[in-house]
Amino acid sequence: MPDPETRLFTLQTMPGAPCIELRRIAANPGCGTADAGQTVIVFLHEGLGSAAAWRDFPDRLCAACGLPGLVYSRPGYGRSTPRAPHEHWDARYLHTQALEVLPALLGELGIRRPWLFGHSDGATIALLYAAAFPDAVAGTIVLAPHVFVEQKALDGIARARRAYEAGPLRERLARVQANPDSAFYGWCDAWLAPAFRAWNIEADIAGLRGPLLAVQGEDDEYGTLEQLDRIARSVPHAERLVLPHCGHIPQRDAPQQVIDAARDFIARHRGA
Repeated sequence: MPDPETRLFTLQTMPGAPCIELRRIAANPGCGTADAGQTVIVFLHEGLGSAAAWRDFPDRLCAACGLPGLVYSRPGYGRSTPRAPHEHWDARYLHTQALEVLPALLGELGIRRPWLFGHSDGATIALLYAAAFPDAVAGTIVLAPHVFVEQKALDGIARARRAYEAGPLRERLARVQANPDSAFYGWCDAWLAPAFRAWNIEADIAGLRGPLLAVQGEDDEYGTLEQLDRIARSVPHAERLVLPHCGHIPQRDAPQQVIDAARDFIARHRGA
């Protein structure tokens, strides 16, 4: 970090005009960057992620699918505009990203009807966007999604906080975050706030009409398979994939299985 391929893009239509770190991925080697208006896979990172944290996974998936991609860091993450020291993200911070920031970014970049590929917090953002703007997405793939708060998640976040304040986790995050405190405390404080315990998006995603694939590892440290069960109740046509011997980060623990499943899913639903 910083990734030499990323650039900073000023989001003119958002209050404060935040800078967004982003990277385009070509559909095929040697064909140049993705052109605005093409069908693009948009990657939405986790609560402690960034554009750099994906490593080469987006490139591998885009190559397998023959599609261009967009990887970006949300405000507060990576090299994007950091969270102000005294700014606290409330229980609707994921709604803000899904309903305000992501539409503004896609609009300014001229990206129409993308495939959304989200992990953890990014999965929630993808679900919310796809439900709110059903005609604006080609399809949605989510890894380790959360649609309601489980004690398992809160316990995992509390452990992460202890690890961060002890030092090792902060050192690891500094490799992919220009301001680790901005990313970590924005995420951690939001989830551990008492008001967040009632957070639930099951009703919000009931309008999701497009293709949906939900993926979760059997050994997810932050959630149970009840997350996928509840998604299926809200979105009955959702497809699901449960990966054995896989934790909260399927793209790290089972990358080829995820790539194969996503490629096949996109191939089946292209033009849907």
